[in-house]
Amino acid sequence: MNHPDFLIIGGGIIGISIAREIKRRFASAQVVVLEKERALGLHSSGRNSGVLHAGFYYTADSLKARFTREGNRSLTSFCEQHGLPLNRCGKLVVARTAADLPQLDELLRRARLNGVPMEDLSAEEARKIEPRVKTFERALFSPTTSTADPLRVLEAMRQEAEIEGVRLVFGQDFQALPGGAVRTDKGSLSPGYIINAAGLHADTIARQFGFSEHYRIVPFKGLYLYGDEPAGSFRTNIYPVPDLRNPFLGVHFTLTVDGRAKIGPTAIPAFWREQYQGMENFDLADCASTLARELGLLLFAGFDFRRLAVEELLKYNRRYLVHLAGKLATQVRPANYTRWGRPGIRAQLMDVRTRKLEMDFVLQGDARSFHVLNAVSPGWTCSFPFAAHVCDQVAAMWNPR
Repeated sequence: MNHPDFLIIGGGIIGISIAREIKRRFASAQVVVLEKERALGLHSSGRNSGVLHAGFYYTADSLKARFTREGNRSLTSFCEQHGLPLNRCGKLVVARTAADLPQLDELLRRARLNGVPMEDLSAEEARKIEPRVKTFERALFSPTTSTADPLRVLEAMRQEAEIEGVRLVFGQDFQALPGGAVRTDKGSLSPGYIINAAGLHADTIARQFGFSEHYRIVPFKGLYLYGDEPAGSFRTNIYPVPDLRNPFLGVHFTLTVDGRAKIGPTAIPAFWREQYQGMENFDLADCASTLARELGLLLFAGFDFRRLAVEELLKYNRRYLVHLAGKLATQVRPANYTRWGRPGIRAQLMDVRTRKLEMDFVLQGDARSFHVLNAVSPGWTCSFPFAAHVCDQVAAMWNPR
């Protein structure tokens, strides 16, 4: 184990998907996944919405467009093959005012360019799918959007990875790279090739290999409010038309695999990378550097980060969050939404030269190492085809020892 052919840093769904794909391509290779926590799913992969996105939000020339469409199919098939719960509820994208209609048209155009099924509906037709929906004149319906249970999917992938010969090592945190060896808090390893899929910490690790020079992670906290209405009170996910200038989709209704509704998520700027609850995982140096980056966005961002930050902070107020959701559906009452779910942290990459948030996947590497710097939403949906793409890049650079 101390001299694996491939070492993958990070045991989230991206890291495990890459490890499995490497093992499929190089059957005799020793593949080790290094996970700093003692269990899977304690960060983004276990805290995401569970939505299998369809792939209509993204421009046709983006990696996200290609991988989301393919990932939706492959992850849906994985759930079916393993008997994992899957809610094929679809998604309505609604217009709140006439000003949203041009963006609705743009989403429809992108869906068609990306080869993603999408239905253009009147408001009356939308209400046949979801009687409680509110929309101005029209709505779009995505029939291939569904929801799954992220933790159960991740656990099924872990089991398959181990059967396939991937070694998962828990409770070891990457600390440094001295002279070609990887040092952890439990010892050292000398891998032939390193793949960095460390999510929130990917940029920090990449810099030790000479990468991520112009990129830094900016963390955003996502919170959901869970509803107490009976399962089936909503029939489908309901999303607003998003502001396509930033990577967030706005407050929406998401159905869980058991048919219950939750509203959110927030996209609140976090003060350090793992700021889940209170002062948990507080890191003074990380806090200082994160605040400096966020200050730079406040002053110089190419989008209105100040307005976004204020709006997101307001969503800590439960009644305000319910009020926003109430613009999308009827009979949405604060009394029915009282339970906050587990917070998640979005590892959003920023280009420090332009002070812009990266909207697509960002990858860097050489013959020694490869780094997944930006694999934000819909990274969970994209995990299978994205892993294949990463392995294509690695295979072109890797020099077997």
